[in-house]
Amino acid sequence: MSGDGSAPAGAIGDTGTVAADPAAPAAPATGAKDAAPVRAAGGWSAPTPGQRLSILRRARTVAVLGASNKPSRASYFVGTYLLASSDYEVWFVNPNEREVLGRPAYPSLAELPGVPDVVDVFRRPAELGAVLDETLAVGAPVLWLQLGLSDDEVARRGHEAGVTVVMNRCLKIEHARFHGGLHLAGFDTGVISARRRAR
Repeated sequence: MSGDGSAPAGAIGDTGTVAADPAAPAAPATGAKDAAPVRAAGGWSAPTPGQRLSILRRARTVAVLGASNKPSRASYFVGTYLLASSDYEVWFVNPNEREVLGRPAYPSLAELPGVPDVVDVFRRPAELGAVLDETLAVGAPVLWLQLGLSDDEVARRGHEAGVTVVMNRCLKIEHARFHGGLHLAGFDTGVISARRRAR
């Protein structure tokens, strides 16, 4: 998913898979996109597939920043998926909404009922610096920028402050892939399994 409104809700354009990782389930070799870490100034490097899987397994709460009630928006699609297909407690953040998908919508990260483990961002690129400031202020450990969103300066500042920054990746796609819901090409396999989802 890209920044909210900048791509169709069903758009899929990320086909990296899980790399070898002692804590990860067996998976095919990674695609070219994940062959080498993407690095930016200031020491930041893109989390590897195994590191992204660890983020998703450790997380218990996800704040969807920029959540929308419009079904055409990527944030709506991702929020629907997280509520239906994950064990996360999902908090929606949008000062212009009172509720999203039947859940309360909070005006800001500071007004959430707790500190989110992951801040999943659907905001305009020009707002990402302010989003990082808000993330640092509440003490959230992971800033996750959706497909189409990246900012080297935000990655650098976040890294220096101890925040794990994921850029240009869809949380829904990553979660579904790691938990058996996506084919390598990035589409839904349609396979229904009784296997318990790994955290």
